[in-house]
Amino acid sequence: MLFLYTVLLVGCAILLAAGVVEQRRHFTSLHHIPTRVLVNGIRGKSSITRLCAGALRGGGLTTVAKTTGTAARFIHPDATEEPVYRKFGIANVVEQIGIVRRAAAYQPDALVIECMAVMPALQEINQSKLIRSTIGVLCNVREDHLAEMGPTLDDVARSLCRSMPEDGICVTAEQERFHILQEEADARNCRLVYADPDTVTDEELRGFSWFTFKENVAIALTVAELLGVDRATALRGMYDAPPDPGVLSVERYRTPEGKRLRFANVFAANDPESTLMNINQLLDLGAVHRPLSVVINCRPDRVERNGQMGEIIPRLDPEHVFVIGHPAKSAIDAIPAEFRSRAVDLGGDRRDPGEFMAELLGRLGPDSSLVAIGNIHGQGEILLEHLAELPADDTPDDTGGGPADEPRSVPAHPEHTDTAQLYVPRIDPYQGYPQAYEERYAQQPYDGHQYAGQPYPPSHPQQPETPQPYTPHPQQHDTPRPYTPRPHAPQPPQDFGRGPFEPRVAPAPRQPLDDDSQQWHSPGEAR
Repeated sequence: MLFLYTVLLVGCAILLAAGVVEQRRHFTSLHHIPTRVLVNGIRGKSSITRLCAGALRGGGLTTVAKTTGTAARFIHPDATEEPVYRKFGIANVVEQIGIVRRAAAYQPDALVIECMAVMPALQEINQSKLIRSTIGVLCNVREDHLAEMGPTLDDVARSLCRSMPEDGICVTAEQERFHILQEEADARNCRLVYADPDTVTDEELRGFSWFTFKENVAIALTVAELLGVDRATALRGMYDAPPDPGVLSVERYRTPEGKRLRFANVFAANDPESTLMNINQLLDLGAVHRPLSVVINCRPDRVERNGQMGEIIPRLDPEHVFVIGHPAKSAIDAIPAEFRSRAVDLGGDRRDPGEFMAELLGRLGPDSSLVAIGNIHGQGEILLEHLAELPADDTPDDTGGGPADEPRSVPAHPEHTDTAQLYVPRIDPYQGYPQAYEERYAQQPYDGHQYAGQPYPPSHPQQPETPQPYTPHPQQHDTPRPYTPRPHAPQPPQDFGRGPFEPRVAPAPRQPLDDDSQQWHSPGEAR
């Protein structure tokens, strides 16, 4: 018996020693990365991670990034990327140790990494033990993961605050619960910075060839400013950054009957507020138009979410509401009575896909738009697969006058028809991107220092604001090494700034501000 206790004691001692050695090795890797940006929140983390990395690369900083969204990706300093290998396909926060060690091998100036923890305790461990970020990002607080972080949105906000760096800086675009974030930041001696979306102009937003939000761009610009990258350079770096494979996109199809269809996959925004924001942005930019129809995909393990999607139907005012999946009743019953006559139950998850697709397409008009909301799994995947089999509609829009009884609204901006098809049926997170994605973003390799020190083209004048570089709190244990841009050969300015619905023109220069209070003001204060 004594022998068994001895073996147990020796085994525990070995495990303890191995853990101490592993922790010291990990902290050594962290010390080789002077700036670590941890992106947390409910919606848009992957997009913000890519935007921040692109902005810092544009400023000449050697930047490594890692996303965890639709498909986890490790992004190298030259903007090339590869899937993150996961044993047995299971995500675990421990994988951050290997990511940090691999990133440290590049001796980078910055690491931008997406938070992959949901449980509040794991979020705290991810910050205090695994990443120890110097700059935190808390993009927003939305209705999701309420079982783990809820039950209220205030509870979700406080749970997300566990990823705030102590004695560091946290950037947020959350306005409604800013006071809660401020309380938590004060408790951690963390400087909370509000990234005002109103500082991002429509012209700057149209510079992207993919859909994003002003909140995301404002956060990335704020992070870049903290690290000494001016606004014009950061924007050009973000324009060049490849989007996440789950980014919002619009596809144009021709049905077998010759009807024209614009389809928007909004499955990724699976909470009501994000869904409305996505669809309203598509309508405002002219990517989709009315008559508008909505598809709600229901899942038996997401009954509450099914009802939430039904409740927002009056705010979308669609022509038809197609309900697929099971139980369809959970979404239809949540639709207000005055809109319930527009709902079409396509038969649940046991109906033949060919039949419900034929009925869905048959009810659409000759030129209409369709948006898919809810959850992608189940019949949502089948819907996308069948739509992908339809021929693409490459014909230009008819901007002339049509029949008097069929008025057509002309989009406010020119049409963007170069949207890469980012959906692959039942996407494998370990495979490469679709060929269209690879061809689009692999044509011009990025050298990592393309814009540093170069003169700006006339369409991108240098901004008069002087950025305030980020300086760590003196109580921090990490002493960042000074950054010196690497020498590089000057390159002629390239053609940047083509937006989703704009020709190849650059954004108009922003008007200089008298001070920087517009960017840094608290949402609770008068401006």
